[in-house]
Amino acid sequence: MTSARYAMPVVIVLMLALIPTVIHSYLDLKTDDGLSVTKISPVLDNFSSTPTNRQPGWGKETFGSMDWVERTYSNEQGKSFRLFVGRSYDHKRLYHHPELALSYAKDLRSEGQIRLPGQPEIPVNLLRNDAQPNRAAFVLLYDGKFIDNPISHQIRDSLKQLISARKPMTLFYIADDNAPKDTAFNNTAAASLLEKSIKDFIAQQH
Repeated sequence: MTSARYAMPVVIVLMLALIPTVIHSYLDLKTDDGLSVTKISPVLDNFSSTPTNRQPGWGKETFGSMDWVERTYSNEQGKSFRLFVGRSYDHKRLYHHPELALSYAKDLRSEGQIRLPGQPEIPVNLLRNDAQPNRAAFVLLYDGKFIDNPISHQIRDSLKQLISARKPMTLFYIADDNAPKDTAFNNTAAASLLEKSIKDFIAQQH
């Protein structure tokens, strides 16, 4: 039989363990910051866009996202890029190899990470096919901050997430199926379009 003197510590431990269970399982508390990727302008700089043919439930099924958009942006010179932006409370589904869903069968491999200049700098994850002119890049945004390493971020933020309402992560993903091999990503129209879409989304905060 357990001594009565241990009853109160046991009750306290059980109550602490119950907090995240109530928050995430019973109440399913989530933070709504009022932002929406659907408000990103369909015209960015000299690029205008048309929606892709994804089905309405695709974003929910693939990324757990109820707020997502995918468009093909093209300019008068015939250059075009496919831009996906989605938000999800299930962060891993966004950051864990998004190219498998967004650039299916393109055989993209990591090309490292670069930074777009600015205040703050934007960490961009690059992906490329070594044999074909297929390139993609993606950026992660969480709680108003850009994420360099999503795994480290989630580990650092895990305790806070246990006892507070969940916040969405946002994925910006741009695909270029005719990318020049001899041009650094920072100097491409794809980089410019990616940056403008991010800034247009963030501008909703103001």
